[in-house]
Amino acid sequence: MRALVQRVSRASVAVDGLEVGSAGLGLLIFLGVSKGDTTEDCAYLSDRILGLRIFPDDDGRFDRSALDVGADLLVISQFTLYADTRRGRRPDFQQAAPPTEAEHLYEMILQELRKSGLKVASGRFGEYMRVELCNEGPVTIMLDTADRNRPRSA
Repeated sequence: MRALVQRVSRASVAVDGLEVGSAGLGLLIFLGVSKGDTTEDCAYLSDRILGLRIFPDDDGRFDRSALDVGADLLVISQFTLYADTRRGRRPDFQQAAPPTEAEHLYEMILQELRKSGLKVASGRFGEYMRVELCNEGPVTIMLDTADRNRPRSA
């Protein structure tokens, strides 16, 4: 499971010209689900997102999390995070989970994030969406559940 996390001052998502979700100061999270992802991945990733210290403290250092600042969260499903572009010019999405499996885990991530008490909005799974955002910093971080089993370098 992958999450592309962007710190934003505002973000919104629209379907068919109608806004379906928005966030003020907080995080815009593009979420991709791959084959083999599990409910454990949902718990791990939501914990990482909520605890990620990418908001500035009084000295301007990245020292505060979404929980610390009471951030808004906007979560958008995005299977294209699993694009494989190693061959040819057309991306291959074979590593992305099938839609029914992906939607189930996407909904589980939303549930996990909502347990935090933060405002959590979302796009519409499987729909063509228009996303607008104002990235702060800019700060953009990629989280991947596959990394949790990889040793950290010294």
